Amino acid sequence: MANTSPMPTEDTGKRFRNFRAQMHEIIFEADTFAGKAFDVVLLVAISLSIVNVMLESVTAYRVVYGPWLRIMEWGFTALFVMEYGLRLYCVDKPSQYAKSFFGLVDLAAILPSFLSLLVPGTQSLLVVRALRLLRVFRVLKLAQYLGEANFLFAALKAGRAKIIVFLTTMLTLIMIVASVMYLVEGEKNGFANIPTAIYWAIVTVTTVGYGDITPQTFLGKSIAAFLMVLGYAIIAVPTGIVSAELTRRWPTKISTQACPACAREGHDPDAVHCKHCGVAL
Repeated sequence: MANTSPMPTEDTGKRFRNFRAQMHEIIFEADTFAGKAFDVVLLVAISLSIVNVMLESVTAYRVVYGPWLRIMEWGFTALFVMEYGLRLYCVDKPSQYAKSFFGLVDLAAILPSFLSLLVPGTQSLLVVRALRLLRVFRVLKLAQYLGEANFLFAALKAGRAKIIVFLTTMLTLIMIVASVMYLVEGEKNGFANIPTAIYWAIVTVTTVGYGDITPQTFLGKSIAAFLMVLGYAIIAVPTGIVSAELTRRWPTKISTQACPACAREGHDPDAVHCKHCGVAL
């Protein structure tokens, strides 16, 4: 007997693609009323979830409202899990979105709740959800700020080799000075070992000065004074490196258009293809 069950038609596939496109427009874009409303509701939910985590860390609130705060926390987590699933569903390349910055942030925003089932107290890490509030720049159409952020990141990336060399040199100098201070001051003055002396040297060279460990000898104080003066000088080095890279570049305007395949943003206003995966925008 011939199979008379209905077969998927081209219209069905077209409706499916249209539905995904509509969901993508709502979830990833902020140019329509539905898209902006979705993002505003999401930002409110994120803010409330962060407040909930903070209140749970206060003993007085936790003792009285602990069960309710936990219920609300799991409610927000369930909401964000569904949202994360919809984001993966709406893009043509879910793995690309999952590996993007916001994809990793979205995942990190829900993992601590499940981790708290194994390690109590780790739900406090849910404050990482605050990173999701960065979407407010797109919702409020402040794309120029996204461009400035990309511009600054590009400058830092361009100068990373020089910064690494500088940090390596500083760490080497700190270890040498710490070893000298361990010999000069010794255990009787609080420099119990070289790692402790390294901690002291870092605190001193960064001009933080906690004061929990202080040199007592004239030579030790002289070395400390040298590190203090050096600390002010080293601030200018990484600043100068980044400033030099900034002067070589100029920020360009970007669009808030999200790629329908990998969901990445940061494209030029006149871009017709995604610069990350090549899919037509």
